[in-house]
Amino acid sequence: MLKDQALPKNITTFGFNRNKIQLALTYQDTVDWLFQQFPAYQKIGASAYKPGLENVHLLLNHFGNPHHHLKFIHVAGTNGKGSTCSMLASILKEAGQTVGLFTSPHIHDFRERIRVNGEMATEQFVIDQVQAIQSAQLTIQPSFFEISFLLALLYFQQQNCSVCVIETGLGGRLDATNCIQPEISLITNISIEHTQFLGNTIAAIAREKAGIIKANTPVVIGEYHPEAAPVFKEVATAQHAPIYFASEENIEVPINFPLLGNYQHANYRLVHKALDCLQHVFPVSEKAIELGLKNLNRNSGFYGRMQVVEQAPQVIFDVSHNEAGMKATLDYFKDYKHLVVIYGSSADKDLDKIFQLFPKHFTYFFTEFSNERSATIEKLKHYSEKYEISGQFFQSPQEALRVAKTIVNKEDTILVLGSFFLIADFF
Repeated sequence: MLKDQALPKNITTFGFNRNKIQLALTYQDTVDWLFQQFPAYQKIGASAYKPGLENVHLLLNHFGNPHHHLKFIHVAGTNGKGSTCSMLASILKEAGQTVGLFTSPHIHDFRERIRVNGEMATEQFVIDQVQAIQSAQLTIQPSFFEISFLLALLYFQQQNCSVCVIETGLGGRLDATNCIQPEISLITNISIEHTQFLGNTIAAIAREKAGIIKANTPVVIGEYHPEAAPVFKEVATAQHAPIYFASEENIEVPINFPLLGNYQHANYRLVHKALDCLQHVFPVSEKAIELGLKNLNRNSGFYGRMQVVEQAPQVIFDVSHNEAGMKATLDYFKDYKHLVVIYGSSADKDLDKIFQLFPKHFTYFFTEFSNERSATIEKLKHYSEKYEISGQFFQSPQEALRVAKTIVNKEDTILVLGSFFLIADFF
């Protein structure tokens, strides 16, 4: 994870409309420039969010509209987007496709966002394309996410990808990724999130997510929600888009399914139904599905979602961070008599709702993480006292895990969860 630091002297901090610019020279300089020039939601939150498609269309047009030469699968939803995208990418790779995968955020390296058949974009590619962007005489100031998406599309075009799996950022209708024309649209599920951008009700949020539904293009919904479903059906009907609800399909989850958590079963059913709908475009065998699941990490870089990283004691990393995701994760452990939970959160999460989810008989270690969006120890103490969740407090996740290992047996489990940024501090 990139830390805040002074910008290297050879990197410019001004916009695009200057005639003379000093180009980035190294990969680290390049990524530093990206983060300084285009503030990222990953680092500073809401102030980096720039909804709307005008900028991204102008940006893509300047660079030859790479999206006009690619095929896409578009994935939106509240939770499970990353898991769904990774499963799709891995299975399609095993089916013989050259698969571009665009996800966010990254945990350690910016290039995690842009992969082809599991391999990250090269450092030289990022350097070269950012230099081209720095040299461009643009009249707009794109967001970090818009620039990241452009780089992904350019890389996928260069690598001759036969299919690209694209995860939305926030929402759908006004998300920068919504300039694409997909072969199919997927919406994982809907719950309350990012209300300052998407609305205060399930129906309002569903309408924003439904913005990725395109004319005459099938859409598959992962989980049926009584408030969201009518919205999806309405939009799909208006767009003459065939609509399917994966939760209503008779899809069996493989016995050797490699991911922990019942919510991953819902993601798998969504993936399976989507692949059924795409058989005429991207044929996929049951063997490809089996190998795609087996080689999920290698083919997609998937990690941090109920990921077992150590044994004896078992240590699990999970990036769940909103109420619905946290509930799904904690429900998996509801029958555990003893569990050590190491929890850290971004400051903008609804901690009232999240702390109410914590079973009181678990052991809790609360911690800050290094990203500037971290909730402080003081804030975590306030909510732990408010909801009578006793625990210890640590300035660093590493220290919390070290101490946790000293109080458990080899048969016990330690769950580290609450944020991508929390997990990032272990890499």
